Amino acid sequence: MDLAREAAVETSRPVPVGEHLGVRAEGDRLVTHYFDCMDPAYRGWRWAVTVTRASRAKVVTVDECVLLPGDDALLAPPWVPWLERLRPGDLGPGDLLPTAPDDVRLAPGFTQVSDAADPQLGWELGLGRPRVLSQEGRDEAASRWYEGVAGPRAPIASSAPAQCSTCGFYLPLAGELRQIFGVCANEYAPDDGRVVSADHGCGAHSEAVNLPAASEHNPPVIDELGYDLMPASAAAAPDAQATTAVQATPDASDTPDALDTPDALDTEAEEALGHS
Repeated sequence: MDLAREAAVETSRPVPVGEHLGVRAEGDRLVTHYFDCMDPAYRGWRWAVTVTRASRAKVVTVDECVLLPGDDALLAPPWVPWLERLRPGDLGPGDLLPTAPDDVRLAPGFTQVSDAADPQLGWELGLGRPRVLSQEGRDEAASRWYEGVAGPRAPIASSAPAQCSTCGFYLPLAGELRQIFGVCANEYAPDDGRVVSADHGCGAHSEAVNLPAASEHNPPVIDELGYDLMPASAAAAPDAQATTAVQATPDASDTPDALDTPDALDTEAEEALGHS
């Protein structure tokens, strides 16, 4: 134990070594001593010094001296391969994302023919491409798209006047996904150039608002309470004669007192209009 402590002190210098925590036999003539680590940056850690003695030898030597975490030590999170840490949107300009040879989302061309489907409809030729989407790849993509912001449960779809399947800007995809998904081709829609489900929707639907047809102006408003003064030269026209006759009607303020009675006023008006 003294030899193990000396090795730990030399390794941890200038930080002192704590008390002896125990010993464990690793094999024949091979044991490990544990000492408390006093470094404040490594709370819960301990020094592990393994000592051994060769067969038929009387001298004990130090095999190794390392710092190991204890039960309550602060540890870094488990290491995860970068391919498993990658998330959608992490790929930037110039980045390369290799695809594993055994990726279940892909399959060699000329092999994705379903026995239950029509080979002419379900056969993905993949001309010019070593691999094409497998059935697992299509299912994963369909689930991701349908449950995402381009699916029917998006807030914008719940308030849309109609579904994308009835929109003139909806371009269906090819293959099996044609029945459920398409691409939006409306430059004013929020999903322009993106994959949307057939039961998705937005306010830019092609048939959402029908513009009213062009209508004629309202009929002219005729003022029947007043009249206009016309020049005397217009008296030759029939309408002008009637207008002149109306203008010739004497004003009540200019008539003599004999015309103040209602009967006299009516008679005067009839004579001015050409009535007897």
